[in-house]
Amino acid sequence: MAKQRNEKLRNIAIIAHVDHGKTTLVDTLFKQSGMFREEQQVEDRLMDSMDLERERGITISAKNCAVRWGDVKINILDTPGHADFGGEVERALSMVDGAILLVDASEGPLPQTRFVLGKAFEAGLKIIVVVNKIDRADARPQEVLNEVYDLFIDLGADDDQIEFPVYYAIGREGICQKTLEERGTDMKPLFEAIVSEIPAPQYDDEEPFQMLVSDLGYSDYLGRLAVGKVINGTARSNESLVRIGAENTVSLRVSKLQIYEGLGTKEVEAAEPGEIIVLSGLEDITIGDTICTKENPKALPRITVDEPTVSMKFSPNTGPLAGREGKLVQSNRIKERLQKETLKNVAIKVEESPDKESYIVKGRGEFQMAILLETMRREGFEVCVGRPEVICKTIDGELCEPIEHLFIDCDETFVGVVTEKLSIRKGRMTNLINNGTGRARIEFSIPSRGLIGYRDEFLSDTKGTGIMNSLLHGYEPHRGDIPSRFTGSIVADRAGKGVAYGLFHLEPRGSLFILPGDVVYEGMIIGAYNKDNDLNANPCKEKKLTNMRASGKDEAIILTPVMPMTLEKAIHFIADDEMVEVTPKSIRLRKKILSQQERHTARGKALGK
Repeated sequence: MAKQRNEKLRNIAIIAHVDHGKTTLVDTLFKQSGMFREEQQVEDRLMDSMDLERERGITISAKNCAVRWGDVKINILDTPGHADFGGEVERALSMVDGAILLVDASEGPLPQTRFVLGKAFEAGLKIIVVVNKIDRADARPQEVLNEVYDLFIDLGADDDQIEFPVYYAIGREGICQKTLEERGTDMKPLFEAIVSEIPAPQYDDEEPFQMLVSDLGYSDYLGRLAVGKVINGTARSNESLVRIGAENTVSLRVSKLQIYEGLGTKEVEAAEPGEIIVLSGLEDITIGDTICTKENPKALPRITVDEPTVSMKFSPNTGPLAGREGKLVQSNRIKERLQKETLKNVAIKVEESPDKESYIVKGRGEFQMAILLETMRREGFEVCVGRPEVICKTIDGELCEPIEHLFIDCDETFVGVVTEKLSIRKGRMTNLINNGTGRARIEFSIPSRGLIGYRDEFLSDTKGTGIMNSLLHGYEPHRGDIPSRFTGSIVADRAGKGVAYGLFHLEPRGSLFILPGDVVYEGMIIGAYNKDNDLNANPCKEKKLTNMRASGKDEAIILTPVMPMTLEKAIHFIADDEMVEVTPKSIRLRKKILSQQERHTARGKALGK
């Protein structure tokens, strides 16, 4: 076997924790590689192309782009830093030969850094470490570098991997330097490091064309697009090829062959080994398939991703207000949309539920589910979803559940309340580090279900100053029941519109979710009740006229401001017998059984009366 390297190419991924500056770094690499004209207007955070990514300041899906440095073309993949989008990271790493590990000079390596770096080691990638944001007032680059070494050793790095090159950067200003003392002027040292340190893609010149499908796209003009790296051989346009899937082999003809150039793509007649290409004209293709020549079909190892840990039930909106705000309400449209999501996102699985009307969606975490729901509502869908449930397994005859390794960074004054709340949720403290800076770092081992709904509570307890991150540790024996909610629900007992008078008299009973004038219906949840049972109430109650009524009396009604309901908050709040109704304009909470009488009957049956 004659192994060779294509020295004209480098394929790299940029990996880091959320908010350590990946996307900003890619921006500066773009601007300094001469990809734009000097006077060209360029947006910040070029790679965050989805509206949701721009709003939340996070990367959700891995994206490709390419820059040139001298004679070498560098394909760059910007990967998400959140563990819920780990499926995106895994397929991105299948296309590259090295990675830039970006670490914040103050925060140091955080849980997702560990998660993504572990995946990079499994793929055998060469790593360049960049300590970013060295201009922060609280920067501690030398200590952070020691923490990075500890992390490499902890993850079992071999001798080659531990000898990583280190660079220091201020991504926002477009500066990279080899040492802390010298003041850099541009990103030239990093470009040179990519070319000299990252190995060029390797291929076997005796093997025929082979490509692994690592990503999928869709174009209104070209149909389904398959993205992947050419492992061996040369790809040519209009060539007859075959697709080797999980179960079958299908012939296909490529209508268009494109490669990445800058932020976009350009059409080419042929692509060399090691190049990341986009093929169009392929129907019915999935991530992990191999595309190769008809004469010599050889399958490559399929991409494997971690199993899903959380499931959620998606069903059509059956409430009285169904179809008023969304265009897409039918069960089969929801099914099509969810199946389309599984084609693009390897970490999501969809199963039909026994009632044939709803669908069980399995994924990595409730945040991933919330992002999917938010995307669907923006496309015009109306859906109802149930409470997220963790997926348990039976191992050696014992019920086991997913356990998270939880990292918490908070002021030392809040350590007590955080530890108390997490111990109720069956969390066990495994480590506590207090450097005397006023902040403490605590580690817990906690069931995944114990974290559902905890984030909002955590932010309230730490007055918004706490940082919480977790990653899947594995499966352990079930730790017993966890109290999920200490409040009941205030449920509307009739249809109508909220009235200030009625709502004012409900305020002492709990915290309300609706405003005067909001439409309500029987079975809709309008607030959290102070006690642990449910309260049926009338939010439409008006003040009756009497002959004693004074004209200026009603002006005294001042309601407490209501926090707008967000998707994450709604998903966290609901109990097992409740659902979230998601439409393009509204997020409502409701009981699964809307009728008060039917709920009463069902409760009686459940208690065996």
